[in-house]
Amino acid sequence: MSERFDFTGDELAPAYRAAVDAIEAGDLVVLPTDTVYGIAADAFKADAVQRLLDAKGRGRDMPPPVLISVVESLDALATDVPDNGRKLCEEFWPGPLTVICHAQTSLMWDLGETQGTVALRVPDHENTRELLSRTGPLAVSSANKSGQPAALDVYDAEEQLGESVAVYLDGGEATGGQPSTIVDLTGDTPRVVRVGALTVEQLRAVVPEVTGESADPSAEPDEKPDETPTETLDEKSDETLEEKSDEQLDEKSDETLDEKADETLDEKADEKAEDKVDKVEDKVEETAGPTEESVVASKEDEVKTDPDVRPAD
Repeated sequence: MSERFDFTGDELAPAYRAAVDAIEAGDLVVLPTDTVYGIAADAFKADAVQRLLDAKGRGRDMPPPVLISVVESLDALATDVPDNGRKLCEEFWPGPLTVICHAQTSLMWDLGETQGTVALRVPDHENTRELLSRTGPLAVSSANKSGQPAALDVYDAEEQLGESVAVYLDGGEATGGQPSTIVDLTGDTPRVVRVGALTVEQLRAVVPEVTGESADPSAEPDEKPDETPTETLDEKSDETLEEKSDEQLDEKSDETLDEKADETLDEKADEKAEDKVDKVEDKVEETAGPTEESVVASKEDEVKTDPDVRPAD
């Protein structure tokens, strides 16, 4: 039987506990994001991902994207990410930007017919990012039946998905409105697959060489983006879902008490980010084959290779 939990305010412990338990058991969880409500499953449990697709009435030809909690987790799941693509992630994550990348070959997961790619996003929703830091990467699609509008509140999601979902997290009404903008990073130049909340002009202000024409983000909810092998979490209501930067505190011989207090807060923030990256690395190591190399969460440790396959429908 499904359970619903309040996902607002300060008393979130019961919601986190129930959601983590459900994900670990291979069950489905509905959660809020900065765009629409999503239906989530453990990205590393093939049966859970299939359960997600079945709940929506989708096939394996429309695999879900993957949500992560911090930008630093990018390299744990993707490889050959170009520098200009990293700049976009650094600028617009957390936020409504989905990037399609070559997936790390050592990942033992089955999201569907991805053609060796993965769509990634860091949602701009604090509570959901905290949940992601506890569960690890989640396969997430919009919380609706295929062909129906994406749910903007937990009650709409519950009406559409019913008992197929174990835990519903009520974060109030989703106010994002538009779907995320999708950018393909598998080629030499970032290419806009679909324009959503971010415009081409905003992307080009950060990376001038971004290519792609504007598109109507209000098209058919279940329409797939052209030449995209992965579904988006809110892509027309189903969105096909960096360089790690460690901030160093300058050491000064004569520190004031205020400087020491600020330094302590920064160190705690860095430790929390590292803990979240470790969570992703632990999940990746658990699913890697015995002869596969461990996946790292830093671009410095990646072996760069030229991408050989451009994703296509």
